[in-house]
Amino acid sequence: MSRIGKNPVAIPADVTVDVKDNVITVKGKLGELTQEYSDVTIKVEDGNAIVERSTDHKDHRAKHGLYRSLIFNMIEGVSKGWTKQLELVGVGYRASNQGQKLDLALGFSHNIVLDIAPEVKVETVSEKGKNPIVKLTSFDKQLVGQVAAKIRGFRRPEPYKGKGVKFVGEQLRRKAGKSA
Repeated sequence: MSRIGKNPVAIPADVTVDVKDNVITVKGKLGELTQEYSDVTIKVEDGNAIVERSTDHKDHRAKHGLYRSLIFNMIEGVSKGWTKQLELVGVGYRASNQGQKLDLALGFSHNIVLDIAPEVKVETVSEKGKNPIVKLTSFDKQLVGQVAAKIRGFRRPEPYKGKGVKFVGEQLRRKAGKSA
């Protein structure tokens, strides 16, 4: 039995979960998310969402834990929200935003201007003597991760000096230079 899949997902009082026709809908104070599912049954009883599978087939076992995790992330997102923080490490690397437009200066000949999805809130923090930080906040965990990965993909951290766009708290594998 799946260790993750067999755990019930607690549903807070301010969140409503609706299951019908292989689609689960989660509504909360921050937004509404839907997810299609297959090969499992989802029951909502006693303030918990329970995911069950019909057989021990390999696909059913894999989807058991997957859909339980997706439901947990949806419930967590519409009640509390998800946040990712990116740090710009490098001389002259800057970030600013006007509404949903993020303007990044990452050492190229031109600035990168990125339109962020309306579901994601963007905030930039620039303090003197510290690296600029881009904060992404949304109720959709997948969307926040996708936007953060796109921003990080513009200038990945390099292993020698560590310059580039990295997640706050990320440990980079560093390499020694020529003299080593």
